[in-house]
Amino acid sequence: MARYTTKIGDVFSVKIAEDTKKYFQYVVNDQLQLNSSVIRAFKKTYPIDAHPDLRDVVNDEMEFYAHVILSWGLKMGLWEKAGNINILGNINLCFSESLDYGTKKGEKPVTISSNWRIWHINDPEFTHVCKLEGEFRHAEIGLIRSPNNIVERIKSGKYPGSYPTFE
Repeated sequence: MARYTTKIGDVFSVKIAEDTKKYFQYVVNDQLQLNSSVIRAFKKTYPIDAHPDLRDVVNDEMEFYAHVILSWGLKMGLWEKAGNINILGNINLCFSESLDYGTKKGEKPVTISSNWRIWHINDPEFTHVCKLEGEFRHAEIGLIRSPNNIVERIKSGKYPGSYPTFE
């Protein structure tokens, strides 16, 4: 069985159609989310046979940040390692989490939450906020996503399934 090693700065390509791909980069581990890898995904789409300069890739417009177990996506063949570059961008990231997530048997799922907490990467100080307002409105949901969910977000701009919103 192949062993998959990853290190901060690694850049990965994801096939999004037969003739196109996108990239993401591993930027930090978040000890507050089971020491999972945090990635930043980029907006630009490339032809499947392109081999762009990775400096250009990681300096392009960023689309989203997410927590994921990188080795799982490699084992599943959902992405390929393209190289490593030591340009990481801003890693003082803010994530959010609804404390209303999940339901008890027989209850309707919460679709709009007014019970959130916010944290920054590796900062053990969580901030409880009722509503996501101001700068927190754009905080990514801090769940650890499955590799399939990451690929779906890269392809469509949305994760599958539902999670409480703040509106």
